[in-house]
Amino acid sequence: MGGTPDEERPRTAPRPDSSADEALDVHTEVVHERGRWVVEIVVVFADGVVRRRISDHPTEARARISARLIRRAAERDLRDLR
Repeated sequence: MGGTPDEERPRTAPRPDSSADEALDVHTEVVHERGRWVVEIVVVFADGVVRRRISDHPTEARARISARLIRRAAERDLRDLR
């Protein structure tokens, strides 16, 4: 694949029916589950909380790195929408 990442894939944008612009806070959690470390994202809206499993990893260190990157990207998207 040649070119820059921006040329290969368009920037992610919220769907028209999405409430992404109403998100108040976002954070990630790392939990141990059946011998794996799971990264979950938690998004707080005015009318409730959404929690989703993002990925699982063999070590806690990798899961924490993943959680930090995911949280930073989500926080950046929240700032861009405000």
